[in-house]
Amino acid sequence: MSIREKIVKEYEFLKPEMIKTIGELITFPSVLDEEAVETPFGKNIDLCLDKALEKCKELGFKVFKDSKGYYGYAEIGTGEEMIAVLGHLDVVPAGDIAKWESDPFKMEQRDGKLYGRGTQDDKGPTVIALYAIKSIMNIGLKLNKRVRVIFGTDEENLWRCINRYMELEEKPSMGFTPDSKFPMIYAEKGLLQFNAIGKGESVVLSGGGAYNAVPDKFQYKSKDLKSLEEKLIANGTKYEIDGDTITVFGKSVHAAVGEEGINAIKMLMLALKETGVATPSLDFISDYVGNDPYAEKIFGVLEDEASGKLKFNLGKVEINSEKSLLGIDIRIPVTISKEEIVTKIKNIIKQYGFEYEERDFLRSLYVPLDHTLIKTLRKVYEEETEFDSTPLSSGGATYARSMENCVAFGAVFPDGKKTEHQPNENLAIRDMDRAFIIYAKAIYELAK
Repeated sequence: MSIREKIVKEYEFLKPEMIKTIGELITFPSVLDEEAVETPFGKNIDLCLDKALEKCKELGFKVFKDSKGYYGYAEIGTGEEMIAVLGHLDVVPAGDIAKWESDPFKMEQRDGKLYGRGTQDDKGPTVIALYAIKSIMNIGLKLNKRVRVIFGTDEENLWRCINRYMELEEKPSMGFTPDSKFPMIYAEKGLLQFNAIGKGESVVLSGGGAYNAVPDKFQYKSKDLKSLEEKLIANGTKYEIDGDTITVFGKSVHAAVGEEGINAIKMLMLALKETGVATPSLDFISDYVGNDPYAEKIFGVLEDEASGKLKFNLGKVEINSEKSLLGIDIRIPVTISKEEIVTKIKNIIKQYGFEYEERDFLRSLYVPLDHTLIKTLRKVYEEETEFDSTPLSSGGATYARSMENCVAFGAVFPDGKKTEHQPNENLAIRDMDRAFIIYAKAIYELAK
């Protein structure tokens, strides 16, 4: 019997228990609690981590939990080198419950899928990888490297969990995170979020909020909206008026693909500027940003073959008579340095009286295509599917960028559907079947 045949046989044995484990983890509404005191990110996240580690111990892994509860990991094998699988147990809120066909925190199996918050992002894929390693243990395959599954708990927010891990723990020689799509993501743009902080202005603008999302709605109040309405009509902008309030409508997309959206904040600010209103914020947006999602008037044409163009998103504004704030998200091509971007933006916004205040930064991910990790994962993927194995780039952010020689590898297939962060999030059982075999073979090939 071949190694693959043994893995397939073991999968059929482990599959019911694996589905049960996914369901158990889904029952924890592991959403960040900013008010938490006794735990870093909230009681439910902590309980979910404890449950995951308890299950790992039952499966025969050596387990460890950070003394402050930021992360945990499970490990098998011996050897100087260590291969890592990076997953996360925190999830985004369920959102509008009315849009769910079943309880988001009680996994339901129907129509060949497992439904629940976290089934696809990222509890489901992490458990698949965990049990794939268990299958290797059960059939007695010899490994020359240790394999460690790292459980993060703050991936959906500020990555404080994996940052602490990287400060305190051993770094793997290579690894992957099952938190994206196949074939693999080998290049992720750098992610820079900052505030441009200035003095008070003569207009009052407030809206947006998520730096990493193109805002699809923005409201503005004024006793005289006639000239503004004329400019919006001329610009082809959708809007509606209710008394002294005008609502401008855009199209929301992730900041990583901002060119596919319509930024309601920018459309309103540009139209206001065209009516003759002049303030530092309006002047800056009009002079240097406009409708260009690449902000080429600030940076020039910045792009590379691996990851494409720089992306610039105005995600939040808070402007009144006391202060002004522009919240901006930039996706930086992998071959461009953060320092180059920051220097240019500081020089520009200074002309308008703004100061630069960094909110968050995630370094870019880039693993050369001839790296052993890339070649090994491609080989396994090609053996198990008929899909193109050419590695992809992304403007998004996964744990892969937190350490060297790491990529995002599955678990959504090219013929599958991404449902993370959406109502009725689900994991297709067909995808689970395929991903399990791929993960088991890949981990074996990397660790043998």
